[in-house]
Amino acid sequence: MSWFRSDPAGRGAIPVRSVRYSTSPLLASKTPPWRSKFLVAAIGLGFVVLIGRAVYVQVIGTDFYQQQGANRYARTLELPANRGRIIDRGGLLLASSVPAPTIWAIPKDVEASGAQKRELAKLLGYTPAELEKKLADSPNFVYLRRQVDEAVALKVKALGLKGVHQLQEYKRKYPEGEAAAHVVGFTNIEDRGQEGIELAFQSQLAGRDGTRRVIKDRLGRVVEDLGESVPPLDGRDIELSLDTKVQFFAYQRIRDAVAEHKAKAGSVVVLDVKTGEVLALANYPSYTPGERKNLNPAQMRNRALTDTFEPGSTMKPFTVGLALETGRVKPGTVIDTAPGRVTITGSTITDAHPHGLLTVEQVIQKSSNVGTTKIAMQMPAREMWEMFTAIGLGQKPQLAFPGAVSGRLRPYKSWRPIEQATMSYGYGLSASLFQLAQAYTVFARDGELIPVTITRAEQPVGGGVRVFSPETAREMRHMLQMAAGEGGTGPLAQTIGYSVGGKSGTAHKQEGKGYAEKKYRSWFVGLAPINDPRIVVAVMVDEPSNGKYYGGAVAAPVFSQVVQQSLRTLGVAPDIEVKPQIVARQVTAVEESF
Repeated sequence: MSWFRSDPAGRGAIPVRSVRYSTSPLLASKTPPWRSKFLVAAIGLGFVVLIGRAVYVQVIGTDFYQQQGANRYARTLELPANRGRIIDRGGLLLASSVPAPTIWAIPKDVEASGAQKRELAKLLGYTPAELEKKLADSPNFVYLRRQVDEAVALKVKALGLKGVHQLQEYKRKYPEGEAAAHVVGFTNIEDRGQEGIELAFQSQLAGRDGTRRVIKDRLGRVVEDLGESVPPLDGRDIELSLDTKVQFFAYQRIRDAVAEHKAKAGSVVVLDVKTGEVLALANYPSYTPGERKNLNPAQMRNRALTDTFEPGSTMKPFTVGLALETGRVKPGTVIDTAPGRVTITGSTITDAHPHGLLTVEQVIQKSSNVGTTKIAMQMPAREMWEMFTAIGLGQKPQLAFPGAVSGRLRPYKSWRPIEQATMSYGYGLSASLFQLAQAYTVFARDGELIPVTITRAEQPVGGGVRVFSPETAREMRHMLQMAAGEGGTGPLAQTIGYSVGGKSGTAHKQEGKGYAEKKYRSWFVGLAPINDPRIVVAVMVDEPSNGKYYGGAVAAPVFSQVVQQSLRTLGVAPDIEVKPQIVARQVTAVEESF
């Protein structure tokens, strides 16, 4: 075979010797048999692998790969439940949820000019540098601002920035603000209760979120629903026993008293003794639940429930009540308190002023430590301990509310004689203001300690614990009326139009293993109207430092104001004339022993 090639010099075609492929040594060489077999085997193995993979994907691992495929186009959207409202006994709002959009972004997708970014930063409350730092945190997702106002969200939307999105969330609003803060509490950014009723009733308020299964396109738009949606179950409303008017007035009065006496703090508790409902539970200092920046723990403490102290002279009526109940004394029994002091196993107990001979009624009226001690030492320690236990001391109040404490009451077997003596007038044991308020329902309810509730009660309370007989309770109410009247330690507790009874208390504050010389707690606990009590009011002022510190001078006036406003709000008719009460306010209080 021959062929021709052209001559570059232009001399025409040049013949080229032909090649015989059949005689080529390369083609004539023999191929090893194993090579072809290997090639066929490799191809066969490849087919086996492909078939095996297909079987795995389509038969064995089908659920996994179907799920992976669905994850790329199907999404489960959460349908948030609306958190329940908190309302007072009259249906007024204490807490509710309002729409509060959240602004978020995909930083790698954000396209905005410098002016637009500056405007966005201004709307969200950032400096331009702070906004840039936010966007640099993650390329895929970042919250720019959680739960903004609707007006801010509309302005952000109007900027039309690519990569900046909005998510609908809800934010809690608290119309009563700091007046009811310690009762209502608050939620965190995730809408979970953190304090107060918001925490105690979290499961009922939260409800249950719903779901919606959808298909989204590559731009994140919903194009189709998958199956049926599960609708959200909104949270249940919680109706409290609180009366907003009583709560607000109580808060105002304790706030003013703390300011007037330059005190550290104060608390007020108001109980309806007919139903066991808590009508008010106010503390100062307080805070605004919706604005919690720079809060300190002192503002957030629900002192009426969490702070315990030695209740001092407010315990004397219980000691005397037990002596009356057991027949050891009668209201007219005379007790010799001269010379104003008594020694028990080497320790001396004194009165603020020597009183000489006092009836049992006058022991309460004058708040005599010596008289109370002499009455108490006639009784076994066990009887006193059982009575203290029966009125709730040393036990956590059965109240659906977080943070309530039990106080301290040691077993009677460990009491020494001097300890029994001091416990009779309120030293050596401790209680919260709320425990004291509940304990005084014994006198208001004819000797029965009633259960209490923070939620609305439709029916009169029942199931109380019998502590004293009705006769003993009536005798003690008369003594409490004397203590709050002329010649007693608390005449400033008198109020216009209503008869009252109660007991003041003053005590040095404990510091370390002893007592602070010039730090006091002042309180007053009482009831009204005296013959048919409707409410018990307890007031505590912590560390008054403006010259007055006796409970009858510091806490009793707050009691008077709260009683008058509360009874009027409840529609209780006045039971006495006005004129005698104006005169009573001019009477000087007897300095109590503490």
